[in-house]
Amino acid sequence: MLVSERGVPILVLVAACVAGAHGFIDGLYCGRENCYEVLGVGRDTSKAEMARAYRQLARKHHPDMHKTQEAKSRATETVHRHSNGLRDPQGRRVPEGLRRHAGQPTRPSTATTSGTTASGWLPRVDVRIVLAVTITVISVVQYYGAWHRYRTAIDHLVTVPKYRLKAVEIARADGFYNPSRKRDRRRKEELKDEEESLLRKIIEEQVDIRGGYSRPSLRQVLWVQLVLLPVTLGHLAWWQARWLFKFTLGGQELGPVEKEYLIRRHMGLSQGQWDALEDRERQGFLRDQLWLKDKFKVWKQRQEEEMRAKLAESARYKSYRRYMKNHGPGQISFED
Repeated sequence: MLVSERGVPILVLVAACVAGAHGFIDGLYCGRENCYEVLGVGRDTSKAEMARAYRQLARKHHPDMHKTQEAKSRATETVHRHSNGLRDPQGRRVPEGLRRHAGQPTRPSTATTSGTTASGWLPRVDVRIVLAVTITVISVVQYYGAWHRYRTAIDHLVTVPKYRLKAVEIARADGFYNPSRKRDRRRKEELKDEEESLLRKIIEEQVDIRGGYSRPSLRQVLWVQLVLLPVTLGHLAWWQARWLFKFTLGGQELGPVEKEYLIRRHMGLSQGQWDALEDRERQGFLRDQLWLKDKFKVWKQRQEEEMRAKLAESARYKSYRRYMKNHGPGQISFED
């Protein structure tokens, strides 16, 4: 790195300032004072002797010994901070390090002692524990949320006549469903609940729910995804390398999986959204060759034109356009 002659004095001045720095920082630990000198103890003093020195110094600097309220608060806070900073063995190492490594860059925002920082009193918490608890909570919410969505979808399908009648036919064929049998008043509600549970179980076995309401999987949980992250990255790298050598450089013909991938990427759909589509829709996209960019643009333009035509025929949309033409967009005024 080249330095101009005009910059040399500045570098010398900065070096002089750094060389003359000390390890005591305002607002951190004992500030610009020495904790040991303030308490009048040595560096090898035990906790008991440290507490005795603190009590003597506390009596000396009792709030009643000062006239102004500011002086009372400052004296009490100073003695308390010095004592707490040295009675903790872990906290005693930090000011010692500041004293030994005077002149080196210091980061008060990350250094802690006895729960104190430059911004005040904070509990000592391992960041790894906080991160692990956070990931665990997110994983639990993800898993139970997925189960809730799945059960909601099953409960809805039970009420749909198409799926309910199909489930009843399967139950009758297996000999599990007989609504004509006699029912006691006491067991009427119980039998109804059993029939609903039976139909729900049959629908779960027969219906393939995809997308956001699909059956939950542990692979969708954040903890599992983090554990499998190296495998996922390796698979992604292999996919990209395979695509490069096989199709980009090799010029081979795309397979069904690669065609669906390009169509899904053109449409901006995730894998779950693509799986939620019906088979006839996906087959229609393949017939239209939508993996080709030019044909996809033509298809998208045609879809937009059809949507505009449907909106033009909609009575509600006509009313909305008439309102916008007569009144314009709504405005908020603060003059009233």
